[in-house]
Amino acid sequence: MCGIVGYIGKNPAYPVLINGLKKLEYRGYDSAGISVVGEKVKTYKCKGKIEDLEKHIKGKDLNGVIGIGHTRWATHGEPNDINAHPHKSQHGHFIIIHNGIIENYARLKNRLTEKGYKFYTETDTEILANLIEHIYLKGEVSAEQAVRLALRKVIGAYGLVIICADEPEQLIAARKGSPLVIGIGEDEYFIASDATPIVEYTKSVVYLNDNNIAVVTKGELSLKTIDNNVLTPKIQTLDLDIGEIDKGDFEHFMLKEIFEQSRSIQDTFRGRISKERNTIHLGGLHEVMPKLVNARRIIIIGCGTSWHAGCFCPPLNNTLMYWSEFIHMVTLI
Repeated sequence: MCGIVGYIGKNPAYPVLINGLKKLEYRGYDSAGISVVGEKVKTYKCKGKIEDLEKHIKGKDLNGVIGIGHTRWATHGEPNDINAHPHKSQHGHFIIIHNGIIENYARLKNRLTEKGYKFYTETDTEILANLIEHIYLKGEVSAEQAVRLALRKVIGAYGLVIICADEPEQLIAARKGSPLVIGIGEDEYFIASDATPIVEYTKSVVYLNDNNIAVVTKGELSLKTIDNNVLTPKIQTLDLDIGEIDKGDFEHFMLKEIFEQSRSIQDTFRGRISKERNTIHLGGLHEVMPKLVNARRIIIIGCGTSWHAGCFCPPLNNTLMYWSEFIHMVTLI
């Protein structure tokens, strides 16, 4: 899992996708790839940096105003060209990028293997692409319906953007546990795993909630639940400046983060710690303070930096766990 970008509109998709992937470099990644819809869907991907992807693509025909891009940080399968996103279903009907982890991937893979599907990567994403395709071909349903029916069979987290080769004038996005945001421009839409690739194009956005499925065309955004209930998109305005998210004068994002630590700590304290009143107010904790005080055990769950933050919590009756371990506990409490 790592970074997602998507574009559909009136301008060439490739520059928007590459620019968006570069904005997501701060998240870290081991491979990158893009798919662009022209006369047919063309996909290029490789292990390494975005610069390596650009070299790989140089000279190729990538005309098209619809496309998706992804930077991958390996979870299922080693980092290599084959495991990089986007992934194509066996018969080529669906091209998909995915953040998250499909927990019941082994069971789904076994069922699809029994149906005659073969797998060429080590990723759970390829399994999901084939599951959507199997439902699409078997049930004679639309691409959107196939995605909805497939996701009902999935256990785990996902942020998805999908191209259907048979319905190439749209992008399908879905979210459960892995963030997705859609930027709204003038006759164009931007999709990303966070706002950093979007803010230079538009500040009008819609954040998807869990179990939301969005269908985006060049002129329309429709939003439904996984149960096919129609939703009204809630448009918000980004309170974010592009200067806050690019590298600025620093050589790379790691240096920028190091030098911004003091300001980040000050921003964290602002509005929470008052020297004048000699008070500390942590929003959300006061409402549950009686439960916390009387709790016999507190389980602190995190991944990456949030796990390291959990290391600073006092050890009194606390258990610190990675999320991947927590979900497999026999007895949760």
